[in-house]
Amino acid sequence: MKKFEFGIYTLADIGTDPLTGKAPSPSQRLEEILQMADLTENLGLDVFGVGEHHRLDYVVSAPPVVLSAISQRTKHIKLTSTTTVLSTVDPVRLFEDFATLDLLSNGRAEILAGRGAFIESFPLFGYSTNDYDALFEENLLLLQQLNSQECVTWSGQFRPALNNAEIAPRPFNQEIPIWVGVGGTPESAVRAGRIGVGMALAILGGPLDRFQPLVNLYRKSGQHHPEKLNVGVTGHLFIAETTEQALEQFYPYYKNYWQYVNQQRGSFSFQLSFEQFIEITGPNMALFVGSPEEVAEKIIKQYEFFGHSRFLAQPDIGGQPFELVKNSMNLFANEVVPIVRNHIELKS
Repeated sequence: MKKFEFGIYTLADIGTDPLTGKAPSPSQRLEEILQMADLTENLGLDVFGVGEHHRLDYVVSAPPVVLSAISQRTKHIKLTSTTTVLSTVDPVRLFEDFATLDLLSNGRAEILAGRGAFIESFPLFGYSTNDYDALFEENLLLLQQLNSQECVTWSGQFRPALNNAEIAPRPFNQEIPIWVGVGGTPESAVRAGRIGVGMALAILGGPLDRFQPLVNLYRKSGQHHPEKLNVGVTGHLFIAETTEQALEQFYPYYKNYWQYVNQQRGSFSFQLSFEQFIEITGPNMALFVGSPEEVAEKIIKQYEFFGHSRFLAQPDIGGQPFELVKNSMNLFANEVVPIVRNHIELKS
């Protein structure tokens, strides 16, 4: 049985604290991310991830650079992108960057590739959103070939052909683990299973079991190579000593988060009432907010539905002060993880 892994990820947004009106500088935000990685390692968790955006309200556009810095401060945690916008990056450059990270970290690099929730990278790097899905499919297949072959011959629609090209350096281990981020489309789940990569479900809310059909599709489409299949869950996290305390503390930050995410997408009228917030954080909803016991229960319920092997939590949304982020991380590692691990061990 695969070890169940727990980790932390960040999308590195530069949010304004709604209670103080202050936002961290880019350098301060990067320092917080480095400290989050240190804490992830010191707490005995398994994975740390950094997302990619190309806008002024996010601080990380180059995950392998940030992860390389983290690799020199840590020894054990796996280092992953969450996510790499695969549609608008050269797969050769991407692979070589992460192979370098893999060597620097003694084999701890992973790639979590996705199509991206925002599209600013398309015009930035000269791609058309009309090719949104075709770019992703082609780049993912090329990335897999680069991962398995030292010399590559390949031709496609969007990138110059490769003719016996040497792909260097080679990673520390034989291959770099590749995951695909899936946000809700059946086609993405089928693709991930068909080509034999891990599937990371971005579950930011809704009923706990709503992604079960995607997991079933993924496993069915990958039944000819079940040994290559891995299911992970990613989601927002806020923990306090009691559920009441967690709801009271987190509401202004979660409301702030949804306001600026909707503004980034062109909607300026969104308002989240406290009553709506209570509803979407309820016991059967997949927003990981509450006491350690309640959060553990939600992860266990999803494990019963999905049989997944990894849970990554994002604790730093909405412009929270860093002390609140660290408190959630401590409670997650010291109180939630032992409950979930014990349940999984008893089940096995």
